[in-house]
Amino acid sequence: MTTTTNTLRQDILGSRRLSNYFWAVIVTMGGVGFLLSGLSSYLKVNLLIVSDTSNIQFVPQGVALTFYGVAGCLLAIYLWLVILWDVGGGYNEFDKNTGKATISRSGFPGKNRLVEVNIPLEDIQSVRAEIREGLNPKRVLYLRAKKRRDIPLTRVGEPIALSTLENQGAELAKFLQVPLEGL
Repeated sequence: MTTTTNTLRQDILGSRRLSNYFWAVIVTMGGVGFLLSGLSSYLKVNLLIVSDTSNIQFVPQGVALTFYGVAGCLLAIYLWLVILWDVGGGYNEFDKNTGKATISRSGFPGKNRLVEVNIPLEDIQSVRAEIREGLNPKRVLYLRAKKRRDIPLTRVGEPIALSTLENQGAELAKFLQVPLEGL
């Protein structure tokens, strides 16, 4: 979070999180392992280092292994592309000099890759915090503006710490001189 006297900028972490890298590596290893196992059973040649699957019957075990391997590799490619494109990453910028708030996020490639919302600062009514605990916890900050739906300001994914949410919400509400709702 970068703050000057007239500008507040919050960088939003997208899909380039450590947990996404971890799962992409795991799914890649699993998909390649299953695919090599299936191909080993078809070619009757051991393609794996850790075990010998060349003596498995191709129908039906080898077909199933090959199918799971292809599915795992496709999922791994998707995960790596999402990380490469940094889907969900962006920034929130509130500039008193220009009188505008800019909410920017990157999405999937295409004509709408960059999603950017500009709001005049005088249209901002409040900063709202939504906190829901339980099996599927949710901790999100929203920007409430006139004639618009609530705009989420925090990252998607794992919920952020309650103290961090409170601090970000309080700092933003103080900077914009609007009330903080929901806490």
